[in-house]
Amino acid sequence: MTTTETAPFQFFSLQVDRTRRLGPSLVRVTFTGATGEELKGFAAGGRDQSLSLFLPHPGQDAPVLPPLDDPDMYAILGAWRAMPADVRAVMRSYTVREQRTAPVREVDIDFAVHEDGGPACRWAQQAKPGDRVVVLGPAVAENTGVRFRLPDDADSVLIWADETALPAASAILEWLPAETRARVFLDVPYSGDRTELSTEADATVTWLVREEGAPSAVEAVAAAELPGEAPYVWIAGESGAVKALRRHFVRERGLDRRRVTFVGYWRKGLSEDALREVPDETQE
Repeated sequence: MTTTETAPFQFFSLQVDRTRRLGPSLVRVTFTGATGEELKGFAAGGRDQSLSLFLPHPGQDAPVLPPLDDPDMYAILGAWRAMPADVRAVMRSYTVREQRTAPVREVDIDFAVHEDGGPACRWAQQAKPGDRVVVLGPAVAENTGVRFRLPDDADSVLIWADETALPAASAILEWLPAETRARVFLDVPYSGDRTELSTEADATVTWLVREEGAPSAVEAVAAAELPGEAPYVWIAGESGAVKALRRHFVRERGLDRRRVTFVGYWRKGLSEDALREVPDETQE
């Protein structure tokens, strides 16, 4: 008997159903399948589930990609990279904020937006129903695009996230088991970026609002007690802040580095394309 395993990631053709402004720094875009069935095989693992989003250039009505019917995902990506940069689809990494399967299949992605944002930021602010995209997303819930991995022996969680990681942090809080102790720091530009958070965890949330003169990430976290004896730490956002926080937890707090998950979503002064070309300093 032959069994066929589902590839962990697949391409899905989607279209915008609606958009909603969540605050000064976040826009939520809700996607459905381009013909109604594409999301049938989409299986997000929750928490900080990531995907690759392919967007059209201005003037294109859909992202330009090679044919997506090749079963070899890497062959498709190789052919995409071989296309001229000003023609091929723009690719950016994002978090699946929420997936719903009923009454219709939908996926939410929250975009951090600002005045001097890149192509994904500009696209999100202008997105309208019917706009087409392609995502390389999860087809099985247990996949490597989920970085938040709570150890069995963890008695608490500490989270730090800036506005780019706020969608992931929010999804993690929704996922946390009831009564889990959590200390959460959310670093955002504006007072209006505070949002209602849903969680069954025993969570203490501190909003670090930069326009209100909030302390830096390290200053705020260093002044706080860890929430338990065996905490698990998840930090994500601007690479410089992530690097400083990781050093604080490992070198100054003495935490086992295996209990600190850290993700640099962006770096000041660099595009995502440029960021891929430089060493990942968060690995130090």
